[in-house]
Amino acid sequence: MTTPFIRRATPGDTDAVLRILRQTYEATWKPELTPDAIARFERSGHTRRYVDERLCAMYVAESGEEVAGLIDWDKDFIDALHVSPDHQRHGIGSKLLLQAEAAIAAAGHAQVRLETDTFNHAARSFYLRHGYAETGFYPDEEWHSGFTTVQMTKKL
Repeated sequence: MTTPFIRRATPGDTDAVLRILRQTYEATWKPELTPDAIARFERSGHTRRYVDERLCAMYVAESGEEVAGLIDWDKDFIDALHVSPDHQRHGIGSKLLLQAEAAIAAAGHAQVRLETDTFNHAARSFYLRHGYAETGFYPDEEWHSGFTTVQMTKKL
């Protein structure tokens, strides 16, 4: 495995970012959703709209010639951190997270925040290993999934 290279996303990364988001949805969230929630999400077009709106703010990790992961943040909040299942557990997520934390700190923020779901044990463990604390639990009102959202924070 080559050392990942982090760079700002470009319009040419659109298909790769959509692929990674689809892969992580299929592997992580879809198995937890009800059939109604799956249908509602897949009809929504949310993923494509999100990428169209936020791609220019994202950073991607390249491993070899392939985009293997992405991160997106705004102010002190990490909106998304996804690594292709084929590239997980190779340090790509850690490198992306460090990139975002450094930029958030450089912008003058004293903490970084993010959300995940209680069922997502892998993500919760990853963030806990990186110094995050679970600071709040509340129903997922954005997606109406029936999940419980976990807010996590880290002082910078």
